Amino acid sequence: MPDPDDTATLLHRCANGDRAAFRALYDRWSARMHGIALRIVRQPSLAADATHDAFVQVWQQAHRFDPERGSAEAFLVSLVRYRALDIVRRTARETPGYEAEEQEDESPDALSIMVATSEGAALQRCLSRLEADRRRLIVMAFVDGLSHGELAEKLLIPLGTVKSWIRRSLLSLRECLAS
Repeated sequence: MPDPDDTATLLHRCANGDRAAFRALYDRWSARMHGIALRIVRQPSLAADATHDAFVQVWQQAHRFDPERGSAEAFLVSLVRYRALDIVRRTARETPGYEAEEQEDESPDALSIMVATSEGAALQRCLSRLEADRRRLIVMAFVDGLSHGELAEKLLIPLGTVKSWIRRSLLSLRECLAS
């Protein structure tokens, strides 16, 4: 697991144009970010695109990382998550053509790998403390990549309720993880 302090340092060095720091950041985080993107887009080629786009954004916008607003890990994960969601939305609007036969990926998914870490175990413990409907909402939003609007439509819950439940649940998770 990459050292969070080291990751923050590498981001700051990238903001100053340090190519070696960018390479080190890529070496440490590309596999994990690819796994997150793959979980959302479910196609290796699209996951590679999302990972690539996220790292381009890291290089161009590393100066926007502010440790006061969140961890370096959260910054990187959010970049790849948003890129993957953009790809999902974009491909949903495309006209379907020939699609290759789906093959099950036998490698462990990003969620299984994350749960095996101490941070993952802590997150699992904190998630289990949430009410079942709130936990389901968080998983559908952050693991399955559904937007607030998609969640409201799928679960037949008002959009405002979805937003407030997610916000309150994230605050509860933050508090639980801090203790």
